[in-house]
Amino acid sequence: MQYFVRRFCILFSSWYFLAGCAGTSEAPKQVSFARWLVAVEPAHDVRGGSTRGAKTEVDLVPSQAWKKLKSAKSKKEKDRAAILAMSGPYRASFEFQETIGFTPSYKLDRPYRSWGTEYVYVVKNEKDFIALQHVMVMFFVHKGKMMGPMVMKHWRQDWIYEAKDTYAFAGHGHWRKEKLKSNRGKWVQNVYQVDDSPRYGGIGRWVHDKDMSYWESEITWRPLPRREFSIRADYQALVGRNRHTVMADGWTHEQDNLKAVVDAKSHKVSKKIAREIGLNRYQRVKNFDFSAGKSYFTKTQPFWSDVRAFWNNLLAKNKSFDMKTKVDGKKMYEPLFRYAQSIADGKTKYDKKSSQAFVSKTLQTYLGKDKPKAQGKSRTKSKAKGKGSNY
Repeated sequence: MQYFVRRFCILFSSWYFLAGCAGTSEAPKQVSFARWLVAVEPAHDVRGGSTRGAKTEVDLVPSQAWKKLKSAKSKKEKDRAAILAMSGPYRASFEFQETIGFTPSYKLDRPYRSWGTEYVYVVKNEKDFIALQHVMVMFFVHKGKMMGPMVMKHWRQDWIYEAKDTYAFAGHGHWRKEKLKSNRGKWVQNVYQVDDSPRYGGIGRWVHDKDMSYWESEITWRPLPRREFSIRADYQALVGRNRHTVMADGWTHEQDNLKAVVDAKSHKVSKKIAREIGLNRYQRVKNFDFSAGKSYFTKTQPFWSDVRAFWNNLLAKNKSFDMKTKVDGKKMYEPLFRYAQSIADGKTKYDKKSSQAFVSKTLQTYLGKDKPKAQGKSRTKSKAKGKGSNY
């Protein structure tokens, strides 16, 4: 048990959670899409998750949300049903692979693979707005014993119908509001990090076929994902498209990304160094114990609502802003996670005034520019497994 407690603290505070413990005892049936690259370049070590997790039972019976999608009459009604069908209990797999380096000297990076189990909750369900919050609940095997549960608030996705604007990443911690010229019949998906700060936003149109519905974004920028920024310094942004495909037994998130070097002054791409593809699968499961995640979600919702309110107010009042990656050596999510966990454990009684004051004081320190970094620096040589997450 002492090992578990120590392991939990390390994973929870330093973000080894996804990659270090997001394993599974059940290998996916599909052949990894990275294997074809063996013919192009010798296979590298795979980085990411290796720990074995609890067995999961896939639920092959179409969900009620899927049935509502199939019975929906209007186009918008189908759109909303497709978004809501992404809620529920899932086992998730995350795979990323560089496919092309654009210079002869470029060496393709190691594939990244990880697993997790998470529940996707509906936070808001309004006519033109839907918010989905992912909460991970992990059990893992250590020395033949099942350890857990480990709970962590994960990413959030907000869907806005015919939004007039969105925030766009411009490299080097800079964000700016952009007007959307063509939004008729389209949905903006805004994705937020675990601390509810913006991650990226994209606009696209839902398409509905007999056996699946999909949404594909236009080109969007995003910061380096957590699985990358601690070991890479040779590029500053991912520039790519996202596709969400909803099916009877779950959904997928596909990515087609270019790794781009961004000029710190002009915030324009100076060169592109490689292409990456990603595939995240969410397979619906049954008979899995997500109760610890539900308890955390219920107890901490008022606090995280205050955090969302801070960001919503900032985004509404500013045309642009900058975010620091660390303050005093700590990432933004760390103090927020500690405060939320204190509420979940019953050590801190939620008080709206105190919560809002803490959120404002904490997050204000992360607004502003990081100290300039050297551009074009070679990637860090790191053999450490698990630094970073799937996004």
